[in-house]
Amino acid sequence: MKVLYAIQGTGNGHLSRASDIIPILQKKDIELDILVSGTEADINIPYPITYRLKGLSFVFGKKGGVDFWKTYFKAKSMRLHKEISSLPVENYDLVINDFEPVSAWACKLKKKPCISLSHQAAVMVPNAPKPKKKDALGKLILKKYAPTTKQYGFHFKAYQEGVFTPVIRQDIRKAVCETGNHYTVYLPSYEDEKILSILSKIKEVSWQVFSKHNKKVTTYKNITVQPITNEAFVKSMATSKGILCGGGFETPAEALFMRKKLLVIPMKGQYEQQCNAAALKDMGVPVIKALKKKYIKDIVYWTETHTIIDVNYPDITEQIIDKLLQENL
Repeated sequence: MKVLYAIQGTGNGHLSRASDIIPILQKKDIELDILVSGTEADINIPYPITYRLKGLSFVFGKKGGVDFWKTYFKAKSMRLHKEISSLPVENYDLVINDFEPVSAWACKLKKKPCISLSHQAAVMVPNAPKPKKKDALGKLILKKYAPTTKQYGFHFKAYQEGVFTPVIRQDIRKAVCETGNHYTVYLPSYEDEKILSILSKIKEVSWQVFSKHNKKVTTYKNITVQPITNEAFVKSMATSKGILCGGGFETPAEALFMRKKLLVIPMKGQYEQQCNAAALKDMGVPVIKALKKKYIKDIVYWTETHTIIDVNYPDITEQIIDKLLQENL
């Protein structure tokens, strides 16, 4: 049986999850090929990749949102169409898709089933929390970006059948957690200067900022800025007082698993992150709208509180993979 596992390469979360899913798939009685598309990730996976494509990446801006202008110009529709039309999905018995557009649209055009195994699949289910503010375009993009025929989803809670608690990678499960003197920060949609201008005003706090825009370790007042590496990021989170991050899925889920204080700033104009923020807020996690001076008092208040959200994220990834394979092969 030939299986194609297609992974979105925008951001780090999809690839982080794949690093746990791939070895499970490799143990099964299948021939596995891996596809990665996208250009915005900071990490790699240590497995042979059969197809590495440009795909359709959302480009992170530096002011708290997606840079739609750069996203548009990077799209290059002719190249994307060529990638979709030339991908031989018909040669596979099963296509598993983690919000990856090339394989999803190739399957749709060739009328082949495509099975979603992603967080985005769970965001769209009726019982998952949604933001109060309507966003018809954002909802449409989330629905049409990587269309699939069947969905298995991951979310902060198992909101309904077919939705499972997060895949917590083994690096996080095995990390030795303790409470140090710093806070870990990961806000990839903000430029470093903006982060420094706000956090430096909270002088009594030590911040460890992980940056997409910085290639070496630098220090500014009470803030250390460093490039993103998996080992350093996991260590920083595990030994932190708390984690300040965007409204993605994997980092908040890992923070909750580690029983760390969490403060979330969802990206502007990114419907998925607004949905994540709504779900986290329902769980009791504080959410602020933007990294601005008027929210400094909220950040200070968060550093002075000690609220930990209790979650149960068992290691059930292999059970989910077995269920998917049994139901679709």
